[in-house]
Amino acid sequence: MGPIRNIKKVALVSALLLALTLSVGGGVASKGNDQAATYENLRLFTEVLSIVQSQYVDEVAAKDIIHSAIKGTLRGLDPHSSFLDPEMYREMQVETSGVFGGLGIEITLRDDVLTVVSPIDGTPAYRVGIQSGDRIVKIEGLSTKDMQLTDAVKRMRGKPGTKIIISIMREGFPEPKDFEITREQIHVQSVRAVPLEAGIEYIRLRQFQEQTAQDMEAALDKFTKNDKIQGLVLDLRNNPGGLLTSAVEVSERFIEAGKLVVYTEGRVRNQNMRFQANAKRVYADFPIVVLVNQGSASASEIVAGALQDHGRAVVLGTQTFGKGSVQTIIPLSDGSGLRLTTAKYFTPKGRSIQGKGVTPDIIVEVPKVTVAAAPAEQPAPAKPSGQSVDTKAQDDLKRDPQLQRALDLLKAMRILDRTRPTPAGTQAQVR
Repeated sequence: MGPIRNIKKVALVSALLLALTLSVGGGVASKGNDQAATYENLRLFTEVLSIVQSQYVDEVAAKDIIHSAIKGTLRGLDPHSSFLDPEMYREMQVETSGVFGGLGIEITLRDDVLTVVSPIDGTPAYRVGIQSGDRIVKIEGLSTKDMQLTDAVKRMRGKPGTKIIISIMREGFPEPKDFEITREQIHVQSVRAVPLEAGIEYIRLRQFQEQTAQDMEAALDKFTKNDKIQGLVLDLRNNPGGLLTSAVEVSERFIEAGKLVVYTEGRVRNQNMRFQANAKRVYADFPIVVLVNQGSASASEIVAGALQDHGRAVVLGTQTFGKGSVQTIIPLSDGSGLRLTTAKYFTPKGRSIQGKGVTPDIIVEVPKVTVAAAPAEQPAPAKPSGQSVDTKAQDDLKRDPQLQRALDLLKAMRILDRTRPTPAGTQAQVR
């Protein structure tokens, strides 16, 4: 009865796979040659499945074989497409809520190597000195070679208070270095805002969550109660991204209504989307400097690229990460999910960011001695607008050449604005 039962399972699996291929493939599957090739390849797959089930040294459930096959298929497409089993799918739904357990790092596959996009400020990984661009070669002694992103995330997450050792290879390291990190419940406050000095404000976006744009607007409104904003530093450094809709909502707070923020292009027509600014309130009466670095990725690059293309901000820092593809989460019938790359996004002027990143208008490198240490929270809370910055904030500025250059640039813009000749027949604006 065993072989007959296996044959029935294989036939059922084959029918399900064929139905899925025909329904998802659309016009491609309707072509004679492609349809014939699909049948042939599915026949090969069911043949292998039958042999594994009947002859492999250990008994393996058909479900496990199918899941492994799906994972292999998606891994061959790109680093960001993956299969999420029911447990991983539930964990993924937590990622954008702002609260989850783990180390506090965003990771990706770059050249088939598990790579840190960015540590999230204030998290365990951030505090021990994990940096953007670090290559994770081992997790708890297990090599990450050929490890899927979802598997790596699952291994690094765990009960708060438990420890984990990850082995890091970094430029300048003669050999991998072990970092012991204690897991915590990660609470990500996406917006941090402080005044730098009278009229010049600082907002750091750590991640793009559902409420990020609203929280940023609340911070801007709070600033304007004390003084007129004369300049803004929008810090997107080490921001690994988040929700596409959140990036659009942040961008449109500074861009004239009706202007293009970002657009996507995919193979399927419904993946071709255009996102235009449509905010009820736009902050358009002060200059902006956007800070970026290698840890600025995805949604951060959308914002930086949009403000740069429309001439709304000066982008300052170093080349961004270059993650410019759109993943769609497709729920499956058994509670699992498919994370599939369905489009690439482009800046308003048609620049693709995938694999390239955003090039700053002004390149400001961070000295190696500064990068070597764990980055500090910055800037420290300053005194209310209208008063001089406190000593701690001044120290932060001295340690942060990018932030110092941004502040100097905004002050120069303010001076130039005040000294600009007034055209005949008009009244000078008082700022």
